[in-house]
Amino acid sequence: EEEFKWLLQEEVHAVLRQLQDILKEASHCFALPTSGSGGAFKQENFVLSTSSTDQVKGVMTLQGDALCQADVNLKMPRNNQLLHFAFREDKQWKLQQIQDARNHVNQAIYLLMNRDVNYQFKTGLEVLKLMDAVMLQLSRARNRLTTPATLTLPEIASSGLTKMFTPALPPDILVNFYINLNKLCLTVYQLHVLQPSTTKNFKPAGGSVLHNPGATFEFGSQRYEVSHVYKVECVVPWLNDALVFFTVSLQLCQQLKDKISVFSSYWNYRPY
Repeated sequence: EEEFKWLLQEEVHAVLRQLQDILKEASHCFALPTSGSGGAFKQENFVLSTSSTDQVKGVMTLQGDALCQADVNLKMPRNNQLLHFAFREDKQWKLQQIQDARNHVNQAIYLLMNRDVNYQFKTGLEVLKLMDAVMLQLSRARNRLTTPATLTLPEIASSGLTKMFTPALPPDILVNFYINLNKLCLTVYQLHVLQPSTTKNFKPAGGSVLHNPGATFEFGSQRYEVSHVYKVECVVPWLNDALVFFTVSLQLCQQLKDKISVFSSYWNYRPY
């Protein structure tokens, strides 16, 4: 009984302080302010490439949760023509996954800090509920980075991203940016138009993170088929750091829950 009382009054608060420190570090990963710039985000350049193809190369500039510059070179397989596209100077692309993950981290910090410094937990159940709420936010933050959105090809075609480039993307090229774990990914789809007279069985592709060659879809009044798919990526080190902080925090929450549950199974969450 004394041990459980000590756990509620001392150890719980020590773990909560530890969690706050770790999650503040995680939150700083997403903020990346430059020194002495009044909170402006630092710009970081990343080279997107893959060992399997040199058809697509790109240089991206990431500033917090926004891609503020993108230069993409695309070598067309049919005639080896080299195409170059860049973001218009007045445009930047928000990476919703990073924005959402940061919001969930900040919500977890709020849950941990939302009580008076002298607050005493009365029951094990109270602690378990808090840990569940914090773990839910941390799981959601992690899932936003580890699980990119599934999009249909018409959704990619109608995305605002297609209108951000100069020169404008040709109608037979689609692009999509997303985060996958600790990587920034760019997928380029090359299309060909299906003629109305084609005997090919037309079945529009559903939602997917990555569509394969042969996928078909309808956009406007035209039917298309994906002929080539190129994916290039690069590691973003601070996303890796954030994922490590999420894992460590979730483990700490679970360890505290396990300790509370052992005691509570004896005393059935009786207040002290």
